[in-house]
Amino acid sequence: MSDPGSPSKVPIQWEQRYIDDQLPWDTGRPDIHLGRFMRASEIKPGKALEIGCGTGTNAIWLDGLGFDVVGLDLSATAIKRATAKAKAAGANCQFSAANFLTDAVPEGPYDFVYDRGCFHSFGDVSDRNRFAARIAELLDSGGIWHSLIGATDGPPRNDGPPRRSAADVIAAVEPLFEILALKATTFDEESHASKRAWILIARKRSQSM
Repeated sequence: MSDPGSPSKVPIQWEQRYIDDQLPWDTGRPDIHLGRFMRASEIKPGKALEIGCGTGTNAIWLDGLGFDVVGLDLSATAIKRATAKAKAAGANCQFSAANFLTDAVPEGPYDFVYDRGCFHSFGDVSDRNRFAARIAELLDSGGIWHSLIGATDGPPRNDGPPRRSAADVIAAVEPLFEILALKATTFDEESHASKRAWILIARKRSQSM
């Protein structure tokens, strides 16, 4: 994934990617970093929101852990696929085609918010700030945000996830969240092992309520 361009073109671009099946990020498997976090943490199942849920793989996996999951994506085609996949799996996820920054989000507040590669898609500082602020609005007190973010580490490249520095992440997140972890990793150990990434784990600050 590269930077998506102007905001007016973003929904059209993402929809076309799903129509054309140009989805290098969609492995069909739950994200390995999310799985490790859930196994290692003491977080209890509650209301979960996935931003940029795509075809629903991670949302359905969270449902299987007992979470009450809402998944959002800009692409209506992605949401149709996610809904069908959830039905086939017997999952009770609620999916909606929506713009996270501007549209109403149902069923909040949430205990857990997850995004795999959404925060980093915003090249503009103000949009990253809005993204973090929106999550803070939707999280319950003490709620957790888990994000996988393309990193500036590693050699130059012209493809793969957008790249954000640790300073970029902290500037947007720290005013509203306690950063529990910002760990260097790879985006996907099997499909994108050369693409460096950050794992962000952040807890909503009480003063952001």
